[in-house]
Amino acid sequence: MKIDPKDPSDLSAQIAKAIRDAIICGDLPVDERLPSEAELADQFEVSRPTVREALKRLAAQSLIRTQRGATGGAFVNRLKFEDAYGQQITTSTLLLSMNEISFATACEARYALERACAPLSAERRTADHLATMRAEAHRQSQPGLTDEAFCASDVAFHRALVDAAANPVLSYQLAGAVEAMQPLMNMITFSARSREKIIGLHSTIADAIEAGDGAAADMHLAALADYTQDLAKDVIAQRQAKRG
Repeated sequence: MKIDPKDPSDLSAQIAKAIRDAIICGDLPVDERLPSEAELADQFEVSRPTVREALKRLAAQSLIRTQRGATGGAFVNRLKFEDAYGQQITTSTLLLSMNEISFATACEARYALERACAPLSAERRTADHLATMRAEAHRQSQPGLTDEAFCASDVAFHRALVDAAANPVLSYQLAGAVEAMQPLMNMITFSARSREKIIGLHSTIADAIEAGDGAAADMHLAALADYTQDLAKDVIAQRQAKRG
């Protein structure tokens, strides 16, 4: 692991990157104990506070953990997919809000990704996944449910559908699609949509997943995507008409 002392960027950032790169390429495997602060300071020819700052950066990314005691020190952490959901959601939300991504583009991506999960979910779903989907569909039918609660339940329903695919890589990739895109999509369409229509589609999707019919689940998801797109077109057209 090396850094460039002539590089004007923060030395602690360089050290953190060097260690992170070593973890990614496998030179520092999971549970490996890192050299001590003093050893790292000698290796990188920097002060111990600079090393300490680099280690704080790595800990903030959950790449290392620290243990106290005679056998303590800094160790390479096992980063779990679930632990990275938050960062994926935050990044997706920022990208969508800071760039001119149309509703149609976001909707197309979100449902294309979820529909890819449908056959796997129909094959691999557990009783817990199905129970969550059923419970959320029932919750959505409750009178007096606020728009905010309905949107949260909508996200939970689709999160269960995605997780039912039992593929952690897909679940991670779709964390941003479902938990970042879905709320933003709901904000556009909530005033015009029919809750009964959405609940009906959710129920038919859950029925298909329970029956192990991936093709039917995909078909109903496609219908939900079309309904969402049509709603958005109507809402956007009405807004433009009022402005014009």
